[in-house]
Amino acid sequence: MPFPSSEQIWMDGRFVPWDEAVVHVLTPTLHYGYGVFEGIRAYPTEDGPGVFQLRPHLDRLMRSARLYPPLDEVPYSVDDLVVVIEELIRRNGHGGGCYIRPTIILGYGEIGLNPLPSTPQIAVATWQWGSYLGEDSLINGVRVGVSSYRRIGKNTIPPAGKANGQYLNSSLAKVEALRAGYDEAIMLSEDGYVAEGTGENIFVVTDGVIRTPPLHDGPLGGITRDAVIRIARDLGYEVVETSLVRSDLLLADEIFLTGTAAELTPVREVSGTRIGTRGPITEAVQTTFLDAVRGNVAAYRDWVHVVAV
Repeated sequence: MPFPSSEQIWMDGRFVPWDEAVVHVLTPTLHYGYGVFEGIRAYPTEDGPGVFQLRPHLDRLMRSARLYPPLDEVPYSVDDLVVVIEELIRRNGHGGGCYIRPTIILGYGEIGLNPLPSTPQIAVATWQWGSYLGEDSLINGVRVGVSSYRRIGKNTIPPAGKANGQYLNSSLAKVEALRAGYDEAIMLSEDGYVAEGTGENIFVVTDGVIRTPPLHDGPLGGITRDAVIRIARDLGYEVVETSLVRSDLLLADEIFLTGTAAELTPVREVSGTRIGTRGPITEAVQTTFLDAVRGNVAAYRDWVHVVAV
């Protein structure tokens, strides 16, 4: 299936045609993965496309850049990028929603391992993107395998940032899972605790209690993760951040994954052990979440940044 391209991409202050949004083959980001990015979704709402947690995502982009100097020297603020994204959504005709990918990379001009002489560059792209893990995954769930690849260590690459290069770790786990016949992989920390999926946070439901790995076990501090924790607690469920091991997955009543791309996706099988299709707690939290991102829940309306088109 061809990539769902759009009309324009914003690069360093200019809107350029999709096919002309290019960088030099010798950019250090291509060679060393030295860059940061975000994944953001806009959903259709009654008032126009609504971007879920726009500013928190852009705040995290800037925090990620601070972890990788000189990327933090990019001459654009969060306020600037909000204006850019609004205009890009309008130009690309995304009235029904879209996926948004801002990224900060190193400019061409330096190829060694020292990034400091390079000038950071920034781009934002938008395109139409359906369900990340399959069109029926939100209802029927996905099959996952526990990966042989461990999640990057806390002092190997900063897990609090979304850096381009660190996702080589996730890609290896993803390929391993797909070749084994699974839809997704679950990665363990260096200590053997459950960390996350290749691009999602994980939640385990046992005896009515929702549990999720704490950040010190290596998962990214997901913005969707935070929203889901709040929704679940508002619905009256107990949510506990606690270390989990492989057997906690196999003995769970329900499991679900969360993330910008995956949204809230149930897990129906772990490494050959059947968990079951979407359970009642998963369904309740998922239903509220999918309503909230479309601006249909008053308590969470401030999560949605509506773009006038």
